[in-house]
Amino acid sequence: MGRCCCCQRETWLTFHHLIPRKVHRRSHFKKHYDKDQLAAGILICRQCHNGIHRFYDEMTLTRVFATPEALIADPALNEYFSWVAKQRIRTVDKGR
Repeated sequence: MGRCCCCQRETWLTFHHLIPRKVHRRSHFKKHYDKDQLAAGILICRQCHNGIHRFYDEMTLTRVFATPEALIADPALNEYFSWVAKQRIRTVDKGR
């Protein structure tokens, strides 16, 4: 558990690659980025992670949104993150 850097909720987090793994094998990215840059990412909640990938394809994420600041500054994503921040956190009841 931790704080999502997009919606600021305290919940379970997933790892979001800032340069999506789908493009890592392309020669352009192998040539221009080292392994640490390709592996860089942020911890975000599942709802924010799903929203990012629903709004933009991998190439757009790579070229335009390769920093946390760029993700948060985008008006459409910012509006979505604000909406997510107001949502109840879903918990998984493993006992039932």
